Amino acid sequence: MSPTKTSESKSINNSPIKQILSKVPEITIYFWIIKVLCTTVGETAADFLNTTLNLGLTGTTLVMGTLLIIALFFQFRLKKYVPSIYWLAVVLISIVGTLITDNLTDNLGVSLVTTTIVFAIILAIVFTIWYISEKTLSIHSIYTKKREAFYWSAVLFTFALGTAAGDLTAERMDVGYLNSAFLFAGLITLIAIIHYIVKTVSTKKYTSESFYAILAFWAAYILTRPLGASIGDYLSQAHADGGLELGTIVTSAIFLMAILITVIYLSITKKDKITVTAESENLA
Repeated sequence: MSPTKTSESKSINNSPIKQILSKVPEITIYFWIIKVLCTTVGETAADFLNTTLNLGLTGTTLVMGTLLIIALFFQFRLKKYVPSIYWLAVVLISIVGTLITDNLTDNLGVSLVTTTIVFAIILAIVFTIWYISEKTLSIHSIYTKKREAFYWSAVLFTFALGTAAGDLTAERMDVGYLNSAFLFAGLITLIAIIHYIVKTVSTKKYTSESFYAILAFWAAYILTRPLGASIGDYLSQAHADGGLELGTIVTSAIFLMAILITVIYLSITKKDKITVTAESENLA
């Protein structure tokens, strides 16, 4: 090896720039597809366990809560993003988030208006503490256990808030499941349009770490929950309630299969891996 190559090699090895593997996926079209699928399963699976299997809200909550803790235990032990474990945790947390809202409204009699407001406040508090502590809310910065804890806390309350807001819109406001799905899909589309307009007209360098990009991501992330729930209810509920009456078993099976196929594809292709440069995060 020539002296030039040797010095170059030493320079690279001693460089403060290093690669850190993120614990969450890249934001691609696959991310949003699986996210909506997971939220749909969260709605229908919770209904299936609660009513069809007669576990009741309390029994279903205990079972799903235990499975979620196990899934998160393995997720936190991983050193990098693993699609199967990550998305299993999302499916389970979507079910638990649904059950939290259902327990408050059905068992304790708390109104959907109250739960929507309360979960919005709690989520705002989580984001505030997260930002004060870490100076970022970016999904691309999830590579420490502390940030991961903030991330999963935020995800849990987005599901609880989305469930409350979705049920409030579709049922209490009598908008209907299909119309609610169109409403939330329209809001997500509007966020995407505003995001790309801001990106186009911005005079500063606009990246996924920019304030408006992060804001757009979390706004869309919250709205995918009521979107998925509305789709799930529309497919599974009875004709008399405005649904297609496919049932919770069929609907859950269809969406779980779609999630499985997509996760296998991503596991093979690795199209949603994030690599973070430590220098950009001031970790050198």
